[in-house]
Amino acid sequence: MKRSSALLDAGAIALSGLCLLHCLALPLLAAMLPLMGVWAEAEWVHALFVAIATPLTGFALWRAHRQHPLPAWAMAGAAAGLLLLLAGALGWPSHEAETPMTVVGSLLLASTHVWNAWRRHRH
Repeated sequence: MKRSSALLDAGAIALSGLCLLHCLALPLLAAMLPLMGVWAEAEWVHALFVAIATPLTGFALWRAHRQHPLPAWAMAGAAAGLLLLLAGALGWPSHEAETPMTVVGSLLLASTHVWNAWRRHRH
């Protein structure tokens, strides 16, 4: 059970890192390579990351909560991270806010998973 929880957290951390890399590195590459610009602006990429992150996060935190109840702030941090990722994917409230919201959402989500992995090892 602990091993599968560790794999879920690791997967969620890796996915959050990919989201962060996508948001920070691809705009720089887009300035140099027009082909990368097309992929960086592809809306399906954002939707795909959110579609993968949501059930993975939910399942990982649900499993962790079953073993040792999670504090409300951890659940709130993960939910806020997912909501920011979703808002960024939808381009809400504006296209200019997409990258900052997605970066903050990825960091919130990743930090929640890192804390959860640390907490699991401590128990």
